[in-house]
Amino acid sequence: MQFGPLTTTSVGSFPRPTWLANTKRNQLTYRLEGEALREAMDDAMALVIREQEQLGLDIVTDGEMRRATFIFHIAGRWDGVDIDNLVPKKIYRNREADRLVPRVTGKIVRRAPAAVDDLRAAKSQTRQPVKMAVPGPMTVIDSSANEFYEDEEELAFDIAAALNGELRDLQAAGADVLQIDEPAMTRYHDKVARYGAKALDRCLDGITVPTVVHLCYGYPGGGGLQHQYRYEGILPSLTQTRIGGFHVEFGRSAFNPEVLRNCADRIVMFGCVDPGDSPVPTVDAVERRIGEALEVVDPQQVWLAPDCGLMTISRELARQKLAVMVAAAKRLRATI
Repeated sequence: MQFGPLTTTSVGSFPRPTWLANTKRNQLTYRLEGEALREAMDDAMALVIREQEQLGLDIVTDGEMRRATFIFHIAGRWDGVDIDNLVPKKIYRNREADRLVPRVTGKIVRRAPAAVDDLRAAKSQTRQPVKMAVPGPMTVIDSSANEFYEDEEELAFDIAAALNGELRDLQAAGADVLQIDEPAMTRYHDKVARYGAKALDRCLDGITVPTVVHLCYGYPGGGGLQHQYRYEGILPSLTQTRIGGFHVEFGRSAFNPEVLRNCADRIVMFGCVDPGDSPVPTVDAVERRIGEALEVVDPQQVWLAPDCGLMTISRELARQKLAVMVAAAKRLRATI
């Protein structure tokens, strides 16, 4: 499938309706359980897809309404992963506090599809192209405690093989775009060079639909900007892989779009809206930010999205920010 210039989409997650769950930065509490919860998740998915259509997004997602946790919604279906007995660990280099994380206790082997039913449910609700996301190998490693593998590279490639199976099944089930989320990559440039880029490439065996890797440098939940992590350190390595494009964050950052020259001829999914609990930007401001990217990258390569997922903010704020992004895209398309 081919997409036009300034294709609009999202990273993946959307705010959950308050009747479904209470969501805080790192905590999710559902208000229902059992069959009632499953029905409510499907209702929420249908609702968020309809909202994306009404906003005018060109590529929609399932909003991740069925995912209690993003990473282990997928990895929790693998042999070798214990999601019940958590242990403390510092994740994403330079984090001060420990997080409770699952454990890797044996060889990673994928048992069954995790997100294919989510995709089928989403596609039953829309005729728009659907993008589905999975966590990348480095991020799964960073978000778990390895108690089995002596060689982290071997662990990365077993994870990549499991993810490749998931991506192949999603492709066969009709996913129009596939996204691999790798926030850990921006913080471990040494590991990207050593094995991360190769593991990402392994994920892509047999994948022919458009692909992007989400390279998160910061988070929507507040805190200082993390400009010690720069895209220049990893984009050249990643252009040696088969990945189709890069999602990079410029809505909240002060990064210079000149770095996008490192993306070569790949898709640039340009983060142009702060996904956090900040004021809604003006259409003019978002248009100017996108315009800076268009001075560096061919408009045909550029897709538009918020910097990160939207799950931490209110539904109304998410709608307002996406509406501004879509309006800026329409203005700029008229000038191309």
